[in-house]
Amino acid sequence: MPYPSRAARLWRTLGAVFVVLVFVPPLLLLVSGSFAEPGRPPPPTPRLVPDPLSTAGYEQALALGGLARATVMSLVVAAVTVPLSVLVASWAGFALAQVSRRVTAMVVGASLLALMAPATALLLPRFVLFRNLGLTDTLVPLIAPALIGVSPLYVLIYYLAFRGLPADLYDTCRLADLTPLRTWWRFALPVVRPVTAGLTALSFILTWSNFLDPLVYVYDRDLFTLPLALRSLSILDPTDFPVFLAGAVLATVPPVVVFLLAQRWFLQSDDPTGRLR
Repeated sequence: MPYPSRAARLWRTLGAVFVVLVFVPPLLLLVSGSFAEPGRPPPPTPRLVPDPLSTAGYEQALALGGLARATVMSLVVAAVTVPLSVLVASWAGFALAQVSRRVTAMVVGASLLALMAPATALLLPRFVLFRNLGLTDTLVPLIAPALIGVSPLYVLIYYLAFRGLPADLYDTCRLADLTPLRTWWRFALPVVRPVTAGLTALSFILTWSNFLDPLVYVYDRDLFTLPLALRSLSILDPTDFPVFLAGAVLATVPPVVVFLLAQRWFLQSDDPTGRLR
């Protein structure tokens, strides 16, 4: 990859400054508020350093909200949903990049129409389907959308990434007698690794923060995911607001870690010619 120009470096720096200015102050207030002592009246103005400092909010959040069990449930859902959704979306996007233009136009048009449909419009038919199958009050309805790539957006992003690769490279793979599956695995997927990293992070964040689906399908408290457990903390007395903030901090840590792990791949790509050996 060529070294970025001065203008590109400037825009990246400005983007980083914008992200810091927009997201860091709320995170600092969230963390500082979580260390306030529960049971005391909230201060009239936000304080960066609470007085006195206390970790009682974290202890009560884990004890009252069942956050430990809810975190395990969220991790189970994410561990299955995220890899499966990325895998299915990459397969569909790769296949879409190989078919004729007419078929591609029809599928892309149908995908765009599907994206226009509000998610709430699908709740009732999905609920009826899972209810008739006896799968409500389980984690299956939370994982099942991964079998279709979760969203048509993931498939379209992969399609654009695979379509952007030179056509003669695909021809070279065919001349090398590589099957479509081997072409996808050994050549196409490594080249679009930044796309995979970005969609993996996006899929994890959306799965981790999903509140509506668990609210509709899960009733057993032992199966509550983290957003449902946080909801139980949000109804505490205002003097116990540090308990809710502590739970929010614990829920924020995994997405931040995933983003930090994925961001180093956002702007990386491999030399495609080295994948045909």
